[in-house]
Amino acid sequence: MNVLVNGIGNLGQTLLCLLSEYKTLLNIDTIYALKNTQISSWNLVDIELLEGLGIVVCTNKQDAYINLPSIIDTVDYIFDCNANSFGLKNKDWYSSLTNLKGCSVQGSEKGFGVSYMSGINDKAIENSKFVHVVSCNTHAISSLIQTFSNNNFSFFVEGDFVVVRRSEDLSNNERLVGANVISRHMEAEIGTHHAIDVKDLFSTIQLPLNIQSSDITTPSQLMHTVRFNIKLTNIVPLSEINQLIESNTFVSSTTKFDSNIVFELGRRYSKLGRLYSHAIINSNNLLFDDNRIKGWAFIPQEGNTLISTLNAFLIQTKSKDIENIMTNLKAELIRPNW
Repeated sequence: MNVLVNGIGNLGQTLLCLLSEYKTLLNIDTIYALKNTQISSWNLVDIELLEGLGIVVCTNKQDAYINLPSIIDTVDYIFDCNANSFGLKNKDWYSSLTNLKGCSVQGSEKGFGVSYMSGINDKAIENSKFVHVVSCNTHAISSLIQTFSNNNFSFFVEGDFVVVRRSEDLSNNERLVGANVISRHMEAEIGTHHAIDVKDLFSTIQLPLNIQSSDITTPSQLMHTVRFNIKLTNIVPLSEINQLIESNTFVSSTTKFDSNIVFELGRRYSKLGRLYSHAIINSNNLLFDDNRIKGWAFIPQEGNTLISTLNAFLIQTKSKDIENIMTNLKAELIRPNW
């Protein structure tokens, strides 16, 4: 199995490192990385580090590296890690590749294929060549609904979510804001795109959700956070809350209140310095009102989509023993507590 990661930015480089780390487990032979922009002295070290992991760097522009057309017909799967609609623009090209078994894109490229999140709609992509791995915030909100309804969505009545966003990745400096910036509600009944995207994800399993969302961007480069207000058909006793959180192997909990502390723990102790939980729930700061559960969760946006990306690859390429592979990956990458 030969795979290609198209786009070597923040997400692409992290994915490449994970593919290299778990190459044998994932039954991958060769990992190619496509660098779309010029390689020069300022980013040469990034390329050399990837090559040191055994990753083969390809370009369309520079003779010093393997030319993409010479290997593209040997590629079985493509992970597109581009943003700003470049993934969507690449779909026609991917469709022309007769050897390609599947392809996935990331959150901003909605419309590329079936929207997907690991643990929510695995069966929906079993015969899908093109998959859209939903955004980090969609992962977090969906996992909160899944966790507190105990994976029985008939218990879910409604939810209201406020996403408190960091302004951009630590490695960037283009979109920093100097003060809190509120996002415009796109639809009066639903709110920002976060609720719209969650509704679209659950529509792939024919499940309509009554949810709303709002969004505020803050002058931070660490982690997103979400304030949730979830109404259920039944009252969940406080004694059962931790059990619900523990039973969802995609989420973690914390008793810490500072995102910088949780972020730093991930940098020190988690694989590649990333956090991979779909959400990290502040488990000792919950509010209860009739059938409602309210509280906060941190969102590890640099890592929480990557397990879904690997799971999509396994499903689309019809890998053997997917359940066991995913169990091993989650045990390696997701700590139950921070």
